[in-house]
Amino acid sequence: MAILSETKTSPAITLTKNVSSSEMRPWGSFTILEEGRGYKIKRIEVNPGHRLSLQMHHHRSEHWIVVSGTAKVTCGNQEILLNNNQSTYVPQCTVHRLENPGVIPLVLIEVQNGEYLGEDDIIRYQDDYARNQK
Repeated sequence: MAILSETKTSPAITLTKNVSSSEMRPWGSFTILEEGRGYKIKRIEVNPGHRLSLQMHHHRSEHWIVVSGTAKVTCGNQEILLNNNQSTYVPQCTVHRLENPGVIPLVLIEVQNGEYLGEDDIIRYQDDYARNQK
């Protein structure tokens, strides 16, 4: 069930949506918690042993904060492991991937920033689930 609430508070902040709508993916799910002009906040859950596509975005950067589980993050040429309360930044136009190498679900909060935040701003270079690739 989606819950929408819109607020207009000042000319600088034109629209905020508290959405709370979930979408299932082959690797897990994500829920949009809030979005407004230039940002979107998601809760992402990655099932154990699964990973998102190796991908890049032209129009947004992403901040990832681990809530629970272990995240294996590829960002450019760097690969790191993150645990609870650790975070990382994925710059715009940087090839990246998120994986769950653990045995419990990986839960993280993603904050996207950019001029366009649509789900179609994904260039896939490799995908375990045979979704469209470059």
